[in-house]
Amino acid sequence: QVQLVESGGGLVQAGGSLRLSCAASGRTFSNYGMGWFRQAPGKEREFVAAIKWSGKRTDYADSVKGRFTISRDNTKNTLYLQMNSLKPDDTAVYYCAVARGGGSSFNYLDYEYWGQGTQVTVSS
Repeated sequence: QVQLVESGGGLVQAGGSLRLSCAASGRTFSNYGMGWFRQAPGKEREFVAAIKWSGKRTDYADSVKGRFTISRDNTKNTLYLQMNSLKPDDTAVYYCAVARGGGSSFNYLDYEYWGQGTQVTVSS
């Protein structure tokens, strides 16, 4: 059974940093793209960042470019999201996901497996 478990969320002041982790189990994900999405109250789920299976290509939403960094450790089946210079607008539930293929995609329809989410709250 495939399982994705996010951790690292919490409450932080504006300008602070958090590092999210997503531990994958149930299969080997080294051949698949992975991504982070987020959903704020009353809003649709939105793309944050994605990474190719090899880690050699990454893509970011314009709203987080230059502040967030996505990375992966295929030996540990783990995905990361380093979030710096956090803003109140970053407040949301953050979800990790595994793509159907090996590429990096911003489209949530390209993702097959999802975690349960971790809450990130940024206070002003």
